[in-house]
Order: sequence, then structure tokens, then C-alpha cells
Amino acid sequence: MGTQAPDVVVAGHICLDILPRMDGTNQGIEATLVPGKLALVGPAHIGTGGAVSNTGLALHRLGVRVSLMGKVGDDLFGGAVLDTLRSYDEALAEGMIRSPGEHTSYTVVVSPPETDRIFLHCTGANDTFAADDLAFEAIDRAKLFHFGYPPLMRRMYANAGAELEELLARVKASGATVSVDLARPDPDSEAGRADWPTILRRALPGVDLFLPSLEEILYMLRKEQYEAMAQRHGAAELLHHADGALLRSLADELIAMGAAVVVLKLGEHGLYLRTTADPDRLARMGRGAPRPSDRWLDRELLATCYQVTAVGTTGAGDCTIAGFLTGLLRHGETPEAVLNGAVAVGACNVERADAVSGVPSWDEVQRRMQAGWARREQELSLPDWRRIADGLWAGPADRNDRKDGA
Repeated sequence: MGTQAPDVVVAGHICLDILPRMDGTNQGIEATLVPGKLALVGPAHIGTGGAVSNTGLALHRLGVRVSLMGKVGDDLFGGAVLDTLRSYDEALAEGMIRSPGEHTSYTVVVSPPETDRIFLHCTGANDTFAADDLAFEAIDRAKLFHFGYPPLMRRMYANAGAELEELLARVKASGATVSVDLARPDPDSEAGRADWPTILRRALPGVDLFLPSLEEILYMLRKEQYEAMAQRHGAAELLHHADGALLRSLADELIAMGAAVVVLKLGEHGLYLRTTADPDRLARMGRGAPRPSDRWLDRELLATCYQVTAVGTTGAGDCTIAGFLTGLLRHGETPEAVLNGAVAVGACNVERADAVSGVPSWDEVQRRMQAGWARREQELSLPDWRRIADGLWAGPADRNDRKDGA
């Protein structure tokens, strides 16, 4: 990045991922994790995880000038995180926060063949991340600020989200466009029991772009409805039973709380977008706002995914967000084009097992799209929606009469 101003600052959760290779055992978790047993495993893959790493590195690979602001300790794991970031570009470690005496967050992924994975996670320095940790000299020059995974950062949800509210308000006051992504916490954890409707009501007035997954926001905003749907259909099948009315009601509730643009990640079903009907709110979106903004006013769109052979879904949501942010900065004049680019980047990601190596340059993504890349069929229940282009659908709340897509 050098002395150039970053286009995007990505801040929030970062950790070290440690994945022992376990393809030499077929005994399953119960037979492997036995007290007193020496379980032999293979070499470990070590990499970085979390929103700062996944979204930040994906933006970097797409050709966006990015500054990373994750917090690590001054321990060996912290050094490994910084070394990993430097392996992409020396400048990517320059904005990182290294806190003396703190422990770096890490995750050990125990994943025997044909068995659900177990994650052993230490939240570490993410729990002490605060507004004062941000380097505003970079944020003041950036077009867009993206903050990821506040539910996995204790100070962000403690005290009904007071620190998160302050952090976002200070960034918003700098003039940068503010983007936020979530993560669904363990329901039995302190974060899982937090009063998320109250936290979101405090935070969202400072958020221009809100990009959670459907499962995350349904759990946090309407926990009883989430649990009822999960019990009826199974948590893994919840997405398949979403419909247009549910998507719209959630998004409209979030916009009423203060967000200008809501994007709900729908996994293999694509991306849903809903925007404010208030032109003054769009005008206050900051330096990274779409120009002109009138084509973003009161929109309701859904983009289906591109067809790929999926190898892994690690980081798919984060990379899709990176595609959305890149498209906003490059092609912000049309929400249709931005959505298409976002799902295209997400599709590239799942063609590799790890979090970011499948993401090519933005120009390569565009060439693949223009070459006639096939889209998945739309499978959700969307009564009264209309198909406006290949892979693009407009909802009944969409006020744009154009039918030629983008």
C-alpha cells in the first residue's frame, strides 16, 4: 500500500487457524479424543482466519488498496499472524495492532474424515479491541471502513454494545462509508445471550452497509423465530425455507434501525439486497457511497450464485463481501452490477478449500462473468418477484421500473 491512502480499512476479528491433518484416522471424534490417548495426526496447516484476514486478503487479491487493523498479542501466534499477512504484502501488517502482554486469538480445528468438525477457539486479544485501538490517520483517508465479527469480540457486545456504538459513530464522523458484518455466536456463550436487538438499535445508525447472513440476523433479531424454524426444518436446512416476505421484513426492520443498505447472505441461494427509501440517508453514506445514488433508492433485488464445483466453503461469506465492496467502489452506479460481482467472487472462493486462494483479480472475475458463466436456478419462494436478467430478480418492493438488469 505504501504511502497511498487505502480504499478500504478492514478492522475487527482476526485469529490464527491451526488445522492438524487427520486423514490417517477413521475412528471419529469419540474414539480420537479419549483421555490419556496419544492420537497421531499429520502436519498442521496454519493460516489466518476471521474477517480482517478473510475479507481483507480477498480485497487485496481483487486489487483494492486495503489497510488491516486486527489486534494480536506479542506472542508466537501473533508473530505467525503477522508473518502470514506479510507473505501477501509487507504493507498488510503495517496497520495491525500488537498489544503487549495479550494473547493472540487462535482456533484449533479438529476434523477427522467424515465427521463434523470441532472448533477449539480462544478469543484472545479480540475481546479487548476498542475504539481507541483504531488508527484514524488511515481511516480519515479511506473511502470505506469495514468492521467484522463484533459478536466474537467481548467489548463490542458488553454493556449493551456501548463500545461498538462509539466505535462506529467515530468512524462515521470521519466521513468514511461504514460497513459491518456479523458472526453467529455460540448460543450458550455470553455473546449468545447478549441483547442483540438493543445492540443493533444502538449500532445501526452508524452503519451504511449491513451485510450479515440470514441465519445470523434471524438468530440475533428474532431468536424465537430462528429456534422455531430450526426445530421445524433443522438448522442446516433453515436457508432453504426462507422466502421473500421473511427477507423483506428483516431488511426493512434493519433499515428502520438506521442502516442505509442491507445485504443478506443466503449461502448457495445468493444475495438479497434492500435499500432505504430515504434519499437523505443515501446522501449521508460517506466517501464510498455509490454515485449517482438515485438508482440505489428503495431497491429490492436478489442475485443467484454462479455455477461451480464447490471444494470448500471456508471464507465464502467474507469473500462475497469483498466482492460487494470492490464492486461498490468500481461499479457503484448500479446495484445489479455490484450484486453480480459479489456472488461471482464468492463462487471463485468455493472452488478452493481454503479461505482466499480461489479469489482472482477483479478483472479476471469480470472476464469470467462476461464469457457467459452459467448461473444457478432460483429456488427460494419469491411470489410476485420478476426476473430482470440472468440470475437477477426484483422484488415487489423494488421501485426501479427498469427491466434490463445490468
